[in-house]
Amino acid sequence: MNPNTQATATAADAPPRSHPRAFEPVTLVLTIVLSVLGALIGIVLITTLGVSPNTAVIGALVAMLIGRIPIGVLARMRSQHRQNLVQSAISGSTFAAANSLLTPIAVPFALGRNDLVWPMLGGAVIGLAVDSWVLFRVFDSKLLPATGSWPAGIAAAETIRAGDTGGRKAALLGVSAVVGFVGALFKLPTSAAGVGFLGNIWALAMFGIGLTIGQYAPDFGFDLGARHVPHGLMIGAGLVALVQALLLMRTRKGGAAAAAGAKAAGTKAAGVKAAGGAGAAAGPDADGGRTVEAPQLRRGLLEGMALFLCGAVVVAIGGGVVGGLSLPALVGWVLLAGVAAIVHQLIVGLAAMHSGWFPAFAVTLIFLIIGLVLHIPTVPLALLVGYTASTGPAFADLGYDFKAGWLLRRDAAPWRPFELEGRRQQYLAQLVGFGVALVVVAIAWKTFFSDGKVPPVAEVYVTTIKTGLEPGTMTTMLLWAIPGALVQLLGGPSRQMGVLLATGLLVATPQAGWMVLGALVVRQLYTRWRRRGVTDPAAREESDEQAENDLSLVGAGLVAGSSLNDVGQLTKAL
Repeated sequence: MNPNTQATATAADAPPRSHPRAFEPVTLVLTIVLSVLGALIGIVLITTLGVSPNTAVIGALVAMLIGRIPIGVLARMRSQHRQNLVQSAISGSTFAAANSLLTPIAVPFALGRNDLVWPMLGGAVIGLAVDSWVLFRVFDSKLLPATGSWPAGIAAAETIRAGDTGGRKAALLGVSAVVGFVGALFKLPTSAAGVGFLGNIWALAMFGIGLTIGQYAPDFGFDLGARHVPHGLMIGAGLVALVQALLLMRTRKGGAAAAAGAKAAGTKAAGVKAAGGAGAAAGPDADGGRTVEAPQLRRGLLEGMALFLCGAVVVAIGGGVVGGLSLPALVGWVLLAGVAAIVHQLIVGLAAMHSGWFPAFAVTLIFLIIGLVLHIPTVPLALLVGYTASTGPAFADLGYDFKAGWLLRRDAAPWRPFELEGRRQQYLAQLVGFGVALVVVAIAWKTFFSDGKVPPVAEVYVTTIKTGLEPGTMTTMLLWAIPGALVQLLGGPSRQMGVLLATGLLVATPQAGWMVLGALVVRQLYTRWRRRGVTDPAAREESDEQAENDLSLVGAGLVAGSSLNDVGQLTKAL
């Protein structure tokens, strides 16, 4: 072997003294190239199949392969942290292009108002920018803790780590990924099973129950979606979740608050144990816990609310809403748009954190229905829907990527400055991905829309706007909001049971409920099997930790394999 190449590889494997930069030439070039690929994948799949895949695993795999090329400068990509930057950018580009930019501008286009596409794109860019900024400010708070599940983040981190270390972990992850991929080929939602191994058991149990009820209710002549039952449950659960978030914002600093926050994060399996035990002593447990306290959480959300209101004003001016509404109606529209944007992002983020699924379409539809009840005119309502739809998915995706980085950085010492700098570099990498997505969408939207390739959800929004509501829809939703609020209140902010129940009912993917519930059963049985014959409390705790580590690898592999299959659907779409 060339001694220079060997020395470079050794240096790349050594723990860095400072976190790699997002704008380093090699990292930046790779980031831009893969972000273009991610944006194109997102646009093609959202317009043909109506889905937007998580491309983070693809980005991680490509970065790992490039790092194995025996050229000195490329060997820098052997660094797990550079791979994390690249996977953050490509996944951000995919979701930004498909969900946050193309879908919003498709709403006025499907309405026949091509002149509003560019103003709506401007509003969507603001929504996307504020969306990511708020998550950057509040990630690892009591509301959105790093110790939360964030399943896709665990999958990305374990993929990167297994590719670097090999051994038993790589074998277990690889076998699970193959199972996830093959299962997805046969139309089984294996990612749902993977999620069942990773998160809070109570939250996932409600998610699985919701999925199962949503799947089988039509067989008994009760179409939940048509009757807007899940939407009503989400309204009630969402309102309680917002109140719970406000209470978390009021919590003061201190040891008691930190302890309560650690408890609110759910099981250790989603955080410390999901990290595979690596570097736990050098990580956050030894260095002060959370990086975002209640005052910072409060500032981040208030800043987000203010920025969303400013974005709503820009949309109102650019879309001509100013001239079409009276002053009181215009003020009301701006307030509703700002509130809808931040509520949408929080509900989508909480659902994604616990379940790995986010009901962005359904929550946007709730605000569309509210707009219809308020008799908002067609064009202002379409712009409200597009602006709301621009928030949420990028918020959730950045949470996944921050989770992946948090797991990969746990063995750093000192941990806190390295973690904060790494998170900042991930944010910068995602901004590059967002910029690439904007350029791709600005160039490609006219070609896609002219060929009739419009995101199906946008057509549903426009159809709903044109047809209006059936009598009694809002009354039904408000009635079902009561049990949704009660379930959310019962579970508390750490479990988000009401939000997860409504999420399951809304997505209602066939067989996904059985996958989640089955994984929870296997999780309990495996944990009990490992602790058989163990009576010492310390030994039982160690056994449970090892069980959770194994199950986390299995779950991460299933999610990664399913994601690879989703990206593979590109050939079908083309």
